Formats: sequence, C-alpha cells, structure tokens
Amino acid sequence: MLTRPQMIRRGGQLTTLFVMGVFGLVDLVAAMESGGPLLALVMVVGALATAAVWLPPHRQGSVRLPRAAMVLAGFSLFLTIGLGGLSAGLGGSFGLAETVGLLAVLFVVCRRAEVRWAVGAVLLLGMAIGFIPLRAGLSADYVIAGLALGLVATAVIALAVYLRMIESTRLRAMDSVRAEQRAEFARDLHDFIAHHVTGIVVQAQGARFIAEQDPKRVLLALEQIEAAGAETMASMRRMVGVLRDPDARPDAPLAPLAGVDELGPLLEQFSNAGDVLARLHVDGSTVGVPVEVSTSAYRVVMEALTNIRRHAKDARVADVWVRRTPDWLLVRVANDGAPPRAALPREQPGYGLVGLTERVRAVGGRITAGPGIDGGWVVDAALPLDQEVTR
Repeated sequence: MLTRPQMIRRGGQLTTLFVMGVFGLVDLVAAMESGGPLLALVMVVGALATAAVWLPPHRQGSVRLPRAAMVLAGFSLFLTIGLGGLSAGLGGSFGLAETVGLLAVLFVVCRRAEVRWAVGAVLLLGMAIGFIPLRAGLSADYVIAGLALGLVATAVIALAVYLRMIESTRLRAMDSVRAEQRAEFARDLHDFIAHHVTGIVVQAQGARFIAEQDPKRVLLALEQIEAAGAETMASMRRMVGVLRDPDARPDAPLAPLAGVDELGPLLEQFSNAGDVLARLHVDGSTVGVPVEVSTSAYRVVMEALTNIRRHAKDARVADVWVRRTPDWLLVRVANDGAPPRAALPREQPGYGLVGLTERVRAVGGRITAGPGIDGGWVVDAALPLDQEVTR
C-alpha cells in the first residue's frame, strides 16, 4: 500500500506524463509537416530522454542526477542551435513535450541533486528551456515565448527549493529528537550501571570486614556481587552503540529508573489527572526483565498516554496491555476515541514517535502506531528479552 507522499509523487508523475503525451502528439504532427520522419524521431527521443532522467526515484544529494541533467541540457541546446540554424526554423511546434520534460528535470534536480553539481545543472537547464522556442524561428513571438518559459523555470526552481528546505528542516528536527532520545537513554543506562556498581563496591567492602567472622555470609555476598555484575555487563553489551551527550555531567545524581513495575502508579496518575480511565492488563511475570527493556516499555506507555491526552479528546478509556513471552515483552496501548486528524502517520511521524522509535530500535525492538480496527489509536511495541532473538 502506497503512503501519502508516494501517492502524491505518483499522481504528479502520471499528470506530467499525460501532459507530455498530449504535447507529444502536437510535436509529431508539426514535425511531420515541417521536417519529415527524421525530425519527428528527434522530437520523440528528446522527450523520452527527459522522462528517463526525472521519472526514476533519486536519493537526496545525488551526483548522478545533475550529471545526467547537464548532458540532457547540452543535447537540447545542441538541437536548438541546429534547428534554429535553418533558414526559417521549424515554423511549428518547437518541442512542447521536451519542454515539459526539461521543467520536470529542473524540478527534480533542485529537489534532490547535490548542491555543488546542482548549480551548473540548473544553469544549463535554464538556458535549454529559455532557448528552446527559438527552434521554431527568431521572430518576436518566439523570443517572448522563451522569456515566458524562463519565468516558468524560475517558478519551478523556487517551488523545488522551498520544498527542499521544508524537508531539510524536518529531517534536522528529527535527527535532533533522535539524538536527544539516545542521550536520554544513555543517561538511564549510566544511572543503572552506576547504581549496580555502587552496590557491588558496598557488598565487596562489607564482605571484606565479615570474612573472618562469618564466612557463609561472604559466600552470599559474592553470589550477589556476581549476579549484579553479570546483569550490568549484559546491559552494557546490549547497549553498545548508544551515544551519550558529551556535555552530560559525570557526577549526575543517581535516580531510580521507571520500568514496567511502575506502570500502575503511572496509569493511576493519568486517570486522576483527566477524564480518561487508564486500565492496566499484565500477562506474565515482570521479574527479571532487563532494565533497558523495562524502561523502554515504560517510555512507550508514557508517550502513548501523552498522545491520548493531546490528540484523542473524545477518548474515555485507555487500555495498556503488557505481555511477557519467553523471548519478547509485548506492549500495547489503545484508546476508544476517534483517530486524531493530526495523528502520526507512519510516513510522516511526529517528533515524539520518532524519539520513541529510536529508543525501541536501540534495544532491538519494533514499534508501530496507527488507527485501530474498532477506532481509536493503537501503539504496539515488541521488545526482545534476549538480544539473540533479533539476530
């Protein structure tokens, strides 16, 4: 199923192709009357060449795209010089389909091409578009037509640059949210590891003092130290690659980390603060859930409840399901309201969901959000209890 941006892009492509097809018929008729089959073939090749450049998808910052556009513009200029050199020009259509194709190429170059290469490509394309009416003759009418096409090309450039700036701003904002989420996650991990290491040190110091008095208690302390160390190392291995804010204070105070065991108080506070009743359903034990998984599950629920408060004004009940399987911790948050108009579709997620997705992916999990079958909004997250299941 196509996303909304994909549908808009596909609709624009089909419309452009339709216009090029209609103008192509006009070009063929005029070419056959003034220059014969050879000129008609040249017209068709020129139009198809433009479609071959602007129609395929191009990645942002492409270098191949502006290079191909410059070759295409050079070919168009060469053709214009050659046909304009005729004694009376073509006297008919100068290549309307090719002109539309060149404008489409110009738009795509301004949207997707690498900036340094795009400058040269835009200049050559502008010249090709502005000079193309001169194929039909050098009269004032065709000169005015060239100036008009120059204005159209300027408008196309402005629209493409505007859309590119909007997309760039959104991407920077999303990257900032992801970086903040990774930093927050790293701080949680720092607090967790520091807490356990502190406990290990305290137990080791205590074991040293009681070693001669009660050896059995020393064995118990060593077992606790081993368990805490193993849990800490497991979390560190799972979270390698999580970036930390270099400006974070190394002496930040320790704070208890909220996890699945704190969902009850969270839902109670949520219910008491508004008209929405939050209900918790737990299937399976939450004992021994890795701390990064537990805190991520808590953040999923907290972000989902926040979105219910902001967007689902008509919701009356919010259900939270937490289910533990041998390999996964599954979390679902659903409400009974209508899907919000300003919801967070997958193709254009809001910044809160972007950060949440980054956090869930950091532990190897998956998350989806969308309208429920019976209405409302549903957030599903699957968090691996063992990193091996995601490999």
